[in-house]
Amino acid sequence: QLHLVESGGGWVQPGGSLRLSCAASGLDFTHYFWGWSRETPGKGRDLFATFTTSGLTTYVDDSVKARFTVTRDNAKDAVYLQMDNLQDTGTAVEYCFVGSGSQQMWGRGTQVTVST
Repeated sequence: QLHLVESGGGWVQPGGSLRLSCAASGLDFTHYFWGWSRETPGKGRDLFATFTTSGLTTYVDDSVKARFTVTRDNAKDAVYLQMDNLQDTGTAVEYCFVGSGSQQMWGRGTQVTVST
């Protein structure tokens, strides 16, 4: 069975950091394009980073470019999102996804709250 599981979310003060993980089961990230997105209440889900099968960057939103770092560990079938200097944006759910052609698969997300 194919699925993605995100973890590492939590509460952090503005300016703090979190490292999120996305573990794949039954699939290999090197066979899919993939990335991260964020869903905030009332704003829907927005992609902010996407990558090719080989890990090349196809898109990184300007709002995170200087603060977020994405890495991939092929041996562990996992990708990671290091978020630094987090801004006071309240609560959001971060999702990783993989895709092939017009099909996409998403994890269940991990909640991140940034507040004082």
